[in-house]
Amino acid sequence: MQWGGVDVEERVNRIKQQLSAHNYKLTPQREATVRVLLENEEDHLSAEDVYLLVKEKAPEIGLATVYRTLELLSELQIIHKLNFGDGVTRYEFRAEGAEHHHHHLICLNCGTVDEIVDDWLGPIEERVEREFDFQIIDHRLTFHGICHRCKDKVKDPKKLAASKVT
Repeated sequence: MQWGGVDVEERVNRIKQQLSAHNYKLTPQREATVRVLLENEEDHLSAEDVYLLVKEKAPEIGLATVYRTLELLSELQIIHKLNFGDGVTRYEFRAEGAEHHHHHLICLNCGTVDEIVDDWLGPIEERVEREFDFQIIDHRLTFHGICHRCKDKVKDPKKLAASKVT
């Protein structure tokens, strides 16, 4: 199976090396969690989503183990925690070699999350750093609106937006 042009086994081995560099092991429980994240990378899974998928492969793994694994992977910056404003923390892999996190388009009608891989904020970052004497480490940008799949179905996008965006 390919993931972002990289074989899943190769990616699992890289994660194993990253864990090892921080004196952690890729236990079978952690590996099951990593594989579920890799296999469902486009879905922006919550911890509960990950747990349900892990349970299908390894019923002996508990929810607390999945939470601890996600937290460890997040602390080691292997994955990012995401919050799209709905109170649910979701997870995705940090792009290897990327300087910044990519951006998201969130449909207020169907909840679909699409990604913008290109980073168009370089000039804005430079200006903020210069004008505010602020060293930027990372940035995240989320657009809320109506996706191309729902655009023709939604009668009053502004009314929908007013009821969904907080």
